Amino acid sequence: MSNTLLSQPDRELRRARAAVAALFLTNGAIFANLVPRLPELKASLGLGEASYGLLVMAWPLGAIVAGLAAAALIRRWGSAPVAVIGTLLTALSVLAAGTAPGVSLVALALLCGGAMDAITDVGQNSHGLAVQRRYGRSILNSFHALWSVGAVLGGLMAAGALALRLPLGLHLGISALLFSVVSLTAWRFCLPVAVTRGVPEATESQRPGDVAAAPRRSRLLLVMAALVLIAVSGIVVEDAGNSWAALYLGQSLEAPGPVAASGFIALVGAQFVGRLLGDGMVNRWGQRAVVQFGALLVVLGMGTALAWPSIAGSILGFAAAGFGVATTVPAAMAQADTMPGLRPGTGLNVVSWLMRLGFLGAPPLVGLVAESWGLRVALLVVPLVGLVLLLCSPVLPRRIHGSPRPVAE
Repeated sequence: MSNTLLSQPDRELRRARAAVAALFLTNGAIFANLVPRLPELKASLGLGEASYGLLVMAWPLGAIVAGLAAAALIRRWGSAPVAVIGTLLTALSVLAAGTAPGVSLVALALLCGGAMDAITDVGQNSHGLAVQRRYGRSILNSFHALWSVGAVLGGLMAAGALALRLPLGLHLGISALLFSVVSLTAWRFCLPVAVTRGVPEATESQRPGDVAAAPRRSRLLLVMAALVLIAVSGIVVEDAGNSWAALYLGQSLEAPGPVAASGFIALVGAQFVGRLLGDGMVNRWGQRAVVQFGALLVVLGMGTALAWPSIAGSILGFAAAGFGVATTVPAAMAQADTMPGLRPGTGLNVVSWLMRLGFLGAPPLVGLVAESWGLRVALLVVPLVGLVLLLCSPVLPRRIHGSPRPVAE
């Protein structure tokens, strides 16, 4: 074997990249097939608003309960098997949630689905980062962009099923079968398990009993905390669009319904564009500079929109925020996955798990502030998040460094 770097990715590596892209798209599509039909599920179970709210919390709760198991599974079986088998079990859980006869069974299915989705998320990101390292340049943002494409595809499939009046069980069965076939096909072209199971364990100087390593461990904790804040910042901005953009434009600025929806569309649309362009920007200017530029966009875009409120300005502010945080979650995951002193997969797993806590914590936090001081004040969390990104950005690398790709002699 030779350690010569390939000037261009070989056929096997290009296929692995396509396989990871397919897994991300599939992951985005599976649960999105159920989301537009949740009101139908609520009606069939005869649930009130409060009961329904508790029911849908089962998905993120499952993710939090089981999410930390992903790293151990990846070390044991490899990232591709974990991602693919997790995808199959997620699809089956969503199907079970749509067909279970009682509330308890539906809740159990959603709990299992959220658990499997969290494990799948870490597995596919871990494999995507392994492919990225062999490429020697950033490609992770493109995978996250395809997750967004998958979510839109799943929503469109659900809308089509509603238009055709397909029974929920039949619709979710078709979805489960389709995306199971896609994920199993992708598995064939993933990197070998030996390449992706992990990296060497910590050296003697990094073992827990070494007194000299204590300052390093302290620095490790600080860096990991900063990476978690970077990832959670992206989630907080994303939730501002999902949960509050339409409400702010419609109620606070009295925008008509279709215009009020434009805040959410502007944020997620700009985020998607940012992820499409993100790898090119990172490869040209470096990960740290891209996140810092994005943070400035968040601060200036939403800060200006909130300081001088208007409908058009607010829509542009949400768009600036979405573009600004497009690369933050992939950046935090990529850096956490290569942290020295941690067992393989641990850094990525911890960031992914704590990021999901952001999904649970952000809406009630903004809601409490909005109830006391108004939604305009509550949305100041978005430019504040931009400042947090600026403060934490020095932990990110200036450049993406890839490992050598061996080629057969």
